[in-house]
Amino acid sequence: MADSESGGCCRCCFSFIITLGLTSLFMWLSLRADNPKITIKYFYLPALNKTFNNRTTNNTLIIELKLDNGNKDKGIYYDAINLTFSDNPNRSLSHLMGNHTIPAFRQGQNKKAKRIVPVEINRTMATLAAFPNGSAVFRVDMATAVRFRIMFWKTKRHRLMLGASVGVNDHGVGNFSKKKGIRLKSGAPEHGGCCAQMGLLVGLMVLVLL
Repeated sequence: MADSESGGCCRCCFSFIITLGLTSLFMWLSLRADNPKITIKYFYLPALNKTFNNRTTNNTLIIELKLDNGNKDKGIYYDAINLTFSDNPNRSLSHLMGNHTIPAFRQGQNKKAKRIVPVEINRTMATLAAFPNGSAVFRVDMATAVRFRIMFWKTKRHRLMLGASVGVNDHGVGNFSKKKGIRLKSGAPEHGGCCAQMGLLVGLMVLVLL
Protein backbone atom coordinates (compact mmCIF):
# COMPACT_ATOMS: atom_id res chain seq x y z
CA MET A 1 0.00 0.00 0.00
CA ALA A 2 2.83 2.34 0.97
CA ASP A 3 4.68 1.51 -2.26
CA SER A 4 1.55 2.31 -4.27
CA GLU A 5 1.14 5.67 -2.53
CA SER A 6 4.84 6.42 -3.01
CA GLY A 7 4.61 5.57 -6.73
CA GLY A 8 1.55 7.77 -7.14
CA CYS A 9 3.29 10.66 -5.41
CA CYS A 10 6.35 10.29 -7.68
CA ARG A 11 4.15 10.26 -10.75
CA CYS A 12 2.40 13.44 -9.58
CA CYS A 13 5.73 15.17 -8.93
CA PHE A 14 7.08 14.05 -12.30
CA SER A 15 3.95 15.29 -14.08
CA PHE A 16 4.18 18.61 -12.26
CA ILE A 17 7.83 19.06 -13.25
CA ILE A 18 7.08 18.22 -16.89
CA THR A 19 4.15 20.66 -16.91
CA LEU A 20 6.29 23.37 -15.30
CA GLY A 21 9.04 22.80 -17.87
CA LEU A 22 6.65 23.00 -20.82
CA THR A 23 5.03 26.10 -19.35
CA SER A 24 8.39 27.82 -18.92
CA LEU A 25 9.34 26.91 -22.49
CA PHE A 26 6.07 28.33 -23.79
CA MET A 27 6.54 31.52 -21.78
CA TRP A 28 10.13 31.94 -23.03
CA LEU A 29 9.05 31.49 -26.65
CA SER A 30 6.16 33.91 -26.15
CA LEU A 31 8.24 36.63 -24.50
CA ARG A 32 11.36 36.32 -26.64
CA ALA A 33 11.66 39.19 -29.13
CA ASP A 34 14.16 39.74 -31.93
CA ASN A 35 15.54 43.16 -32.76
CA PRO A 36 14.44 44.56 -36.12
CA LYS A 37 16.73 44.10 -39.12
CA ILE A 38 17.65 47.43 -40.70
CA THR A 39 19.18 47.55 -44.17
CA ILE A 40 20.41 50.31 -46.47
CA LYS A 41 18.74 49.68 -49.83
CA TYR A 42 19.84 52.81 -51.70
CA PHE A 43 22.53 55.45 -51.23
CA TYR A 44 23.13 58.33 -53.63
CA LEU A 45 25.38 61.38 -53.44
CA PRO A 46 24.92 63.62 -56.52
CA ALA A 47 27.99 65.63 -55.48
CA LEU A 48 30.18 62.64 -56.39
CA ASN A 49 28.52 61.90 -59.74
CA LYS A 50 31.28 62.46 -62.32
CA THR A 51 28.81 62.67 -65.19
CA PHE A 52 27.83 66.11 -63.88
CA ASN A 53 31.43 67.33 -64.43
CA ASN A 54 31.40 68.95 -60.98
CA ARG A 55 28.72 71.39 -62.12
CA THR A 56 26.15 70.27 -59.60
CA THR A 57 25.62 72.22 -56.40
CA ASN A 58 23.39 69.52 -54.93
CA ASN A 59 24.20 69.07 -51.23
CA THR A 60 21.64 66.33 -50.67
CA LEU A 61 22.28 62.69 -49.84
CA ILE A 62 19.43 60.29 -50.61
CA ILE A 63 19.28 57.14 -48.51
CA GLU A 64 16.61 54.43 -48.38
CA LEU A 65 16.25 52.26 -45.31
CA LYS A 66 14.28 49.04 -44.93
CA LEU A 67 13.16 48.14 -41.41
CA ASP A 68 12.06 44.53 -41.01
CA ASN A 69 10.15 43.35 -37.95
CA GLY A 70 10.54 39.57 -38.12
CA ASN A 71 8.52 38.93 -34.94
CA LYS A 72 5.32 37.18 -35.98
CA ASP A 73 3.32 38.18 -32.90
CA LYS A 74 5.04 41.30 -31.56
CA GLY A 75 4.78 44.89 -32.72
CA ILE A 76 7.62 47.39 -32.36
CA TYR A 77 7.52 50.99 -31.17
CA TYR A 78 10.50 52.99 -32.41
CA ASP A 79 11.70 56.13 -30.68
CA ALA A 80 13.05 58.83 -32.98
CA ILE A 81 15.80 57.34 -35.17
CA ASN A 82 18.95 59.46 -35.29
CA LEU A 83 21.13 58.99 -38.38
CA THR A 84 24.67 60.38 -38.69
CA PHE A 85 26.89 60.35 -41.77
CA SER A 86 30.70 60.56 -41.64
CA ASP A 87 33.39 60.95 -44.29
CA ASN A 88 35.51 57.99 -43.13
CA PRO A 89 34.66 54.48 -41.87
CA ASN A 90 37.45 54.85 -39.30
CA ARG A 91 35.71 56.69 -36.48
CA SER A 92 38.95 58.11 -35.05
CA LEU A 93 39.62 59.83 -38.40
CA SER A 94 36.08 60.69 -39.44
CA HIS A 95 34.25 64.00 -39.54
CA LEU A 96 30.51 64.53 -39.37
CA MET A 97 29.06 65.31 -42.83
CA GLY A 98 25.42 65.53 -41.81
CA ASN A 99 22.62 64.06 -39.74
CA HIS A 100 18.90 63.45 -39.88
CA THR A 101 16.15 62.34 -37.50
CA ILE A 102 13.29 60.03 -38.49
CA PRO A 103 10.23 60.64 -36.26
CA ALA A 104 9.06 57.91 -33.89
CA PHE A 105 6.61 55.37 -35.30
CA ARG A 106 4.98 52.00 -34.70
CA GLN A 107 5.59 48.91 -36.84
CA GLY A 108 3.12 46.04 -36.87
CA GLN A 109 4.02 42.42 -36.25
CA ASN A 110 5.87 40.68 -39.07
CA LYS A 111 5.81 43.91 -41.12
CA LYS A 112 8.37 45.76 -43.24
CA ALA A 113 8.73 49.54 -43.42
CA LYS A 114 10.60 51.78 -45.85
CA ARG A 115 11.98 55.24 -45.19
CA ILE A 116 13.47 57.36 -48.00
CA VAL A 117 15.48 60.11 -46.33
CA PRO A 118 16.98 63.26 -47.91
CA VAL A 119 19.91 64.55 -45.86
CA GLU A 120 21.64 67.90 -46.23
CA ILE A 121 25.40 67.24 -46.04
CA ASN A 122 28.66 69.14 -46.14
CA ARG A 123 29.37 68.81 -49.87
CA THR A 124 32.99 69.96 -49.61
CA MET A 125 33.77 67.34 -46.98
CA ALA A 126 32.12 64.64 -49.09
CA THR A 127 34.07 65.51 -52.24
CA LEU A 128 37.37 65.68 -50.33
CA ALA A 129 36.72 62.13 -49.08
CA ALA A 130 36.67 60.76 -52.63
CA PHE A 131 39.62 58.75 -53.94
CA PRO A 132 41.40 59.75 -57.21
CA ASN A 133 39.20 57.29 -59.15
CA GLY A 134 36.06 59.03 -57.89
CA SER A 135 34.93 56.33 -55.45
CA ALA A 136 34.62 56.84 -51.70
CA VAL A 137 33.73 55.04 -48.47
CA PHE A 138 31.45 56.61 -45.87
CA ARG A 139 30.10 55.65 -42.48
CA VAL A 140 26.42 55.51 -41.56
CA ASP A 141 25.43 55.22 -37.89
CA MET A 142 21.97 54.87 -36.37
CA ALA A 143 20.82 55.29 -32.78
CA THR A 144 17.32 54.68 -31.41
CA ALA A 145 15.41 52.74 -28.78
CA VAL A 146 12.63 50.21 -29.32
CA ARG A 147 9.84 48.74 -27.24
CA PHE A 148 8.10 45.49 -28.09
CA ARG A 149 4.35 45.05 -27.72
CA ILE A 150 3.68 41.56 -26.36
CA MET A 151 -0.01 40.79 -26.12
CA PHE A 152 -1.42 43.63 -23.96
CA TRP A 153 1.75 45.22 -22.62
CA LYS A 154 4.94 46.89 -23.77
CA THR A 155 8.48 46.01 -22.76
CA LYS A 156 10.98 48.53 -21.46
CA ARG A 157 13.08 50.44 -23.98
CA HIS A 158 16.04 48.67 -25.57
CA ARG A 159 18.67 50.85 -27.18
CA LEU A 160 19.89 50.09 -30.69
CA MET A 161 23.27 51.40 -31.84
CA LEU A 162 23.89 50.20 -35.40
CA GLY A 163 26.20 51.16 -38.21
CA ALA A 164 27.84 50.20 -41.50
CA SER A 165 30.45 51.36 -44.00
CA VAL A 166 29.09 52.25 -47.43
CA GLY A 167 31.20 52.28 -50.58
CA VAL A 168 30.19 54.70 -53.34
CA ASN A 169 31.21 54.53 -57.01
CA ASP A 170 32.18 57.45 -59.29
CA HIS A 171 28.50 58.04 -60.06
CA GLY A 172 27.82 58.73 -56.39
CA VAL A 173 25.73 55.55 -56.04
CA GLY A 174 26.17 53.00 -53.28
CA ASN A 175 28.39 50.21 -54.55
CA PHE A 176 26.25 47.28 -53.41
CA SER A 177 23.43 45.06 -54.58
CA LYS A 178 20.11 46.85 -54.14
CA LYS A 179 18.41 43.47 -53.70
CA LYS A 180 20.54 42.57 -50.67
CA GLY A 181 21.51 46.03 -49.49
CA ILE A 182 23.86 46.66 -46.57
CA ARG A 183 22.78 45.48 -43.13
CA LEU A 184 23.36 47.87 -40.25
CA LYS A 185 25.06 45.87 -37.51
CA SER A 186 26.03 46.16 -33.87
CA GLY A 187 28.66 44.46 -31.76
CA ALA A 188 26.21 44.30 -28.84
CA PRO A 189 24.39 41.02 -28.04
CA GLU A 190 20.83 40.54 -29.27
CA HIS A 191 17.95 41.64 -27.03
CA GLY A 192 16.52 38.96 -24.76
CA GLY A 193 18.03 39.48 -21.32
CA CYS A 194 14.70 39.51 -19.49
CA CYS A 195 13.66 36.24 -21.16
CA ALA A 196 16.97 34.61 -20.26
CA GLN A 197 16.56 35.67 -16.62
CA MET A 198 13.07 34.16 -16.54
CA GLY A 199 14.36 30.92 -18.05
CA LEU A 200 17.13 30.77 -15.44
CA LEU A 201 14.64 31.34 -12.61
CA VAL A 202 12.32 28.58 -13.81
CA GLY A 203 15.29 26.25 -14.28
CA LEU A 204 16.38 26.83 -10.68
CA MET A 205 12.83 26.09 -9.51
CA VAL A 206 12.86 22.77 -11.35
CA LEU A 207 16.24 21.83 -9.83
CA VAL A 208 14.95 22.58 -6.33
CA LEU A 209 11.88 20.41 -6.91
CA LEU A 210 14.07 17.57 -8.16
